[in-house]
Amino acid sequence: MSGRVAPVGAGHRGPLRIDVLTIFPEIFEPVLGSSIVGRARAAGLVDWTITDIRSFADNKHQKVDDRPFGGGPGMVMMCQPIWDAVMSVEAMDDRPATRIHLTPQGEPCSQRIIEELAVKPRLLLLAGHYEGIDQRVIDRLEPREISIGDFVLSGGELPAMCLIDAVVRLLPGALGHEDSASEDSFSPAGAGDQRLLDCPHYTRPRVWEGMEVPEVLTSGDHAKVDAWRHEQKLTRTGTLRPDLLKNDPPQT
Repeated sequence: MSGRVAPVGAGHRGPLRIDVLTIFPEIFEPVLGSSIVGRARAAGLVDWTITDIRSFADNKHQKVDDRPFGGGPGMVMMCQPIWDAVMSVEAMDDRPATRIHLTPQGEPCSQRIIEELAVKPRLLLLAGHYEGIDQRVIDRLEPREISIGDFVLSGGELPAMCLIDAVVRLLPGALGHEDSASEDSFSPAGAGDQRLLDCPHYTRPRVWEGMEVPEVLTSGDHAKVDAWRHEQKLTRTGTLRPDLLKNDPPQT
């Protein structure tokens, strides 16, 4: 069975729309406007709108946080600005939005989750800050909660950008080669939807500091190259991430 990933996003009507709700809107464009993601937007594959939650605060100082009930350090983001921001942004487009809250308490992000999100017509990402968001508005919105790792950042902005980058590169036409995404680490590698780490890669010169490129890669025999790469994926995964082989064994 081929390890090629079927194109995702083919059912999109127009570009994938991504809405980001944040209190630091200025940090997104320098990252999202660059490289593959920026080119995908220029090509009409994706579009994003960054909304400042502070603009929905109901006080003259645009305050969106307050001290936590029960005491303790830090501040907690209030319900009203977030609720109003979500309602206003969702009303801008009649496509249903998949709500996502970036939080350390969320389910660990994986390539499978990214593949699920890449076929949605619209994503709404909520980037919290400070000690977090008042749980009542989270309960009311019922977003999918996603974490990019077992560590804590200052806010959800960087995780949101990571998620956007991962999703956009799966959109048909976003990468320079149609098979690029299917060769990535964690992409399906064969029967049983097996997920492996990527193989080593080499480029010119053929010899650098006395180290040569593996001979098979310069042989011109594509069948041997494919077999070598698959073997390298298995070896690398078994060495660096044996849990992937345990959780997702190959099927024959």
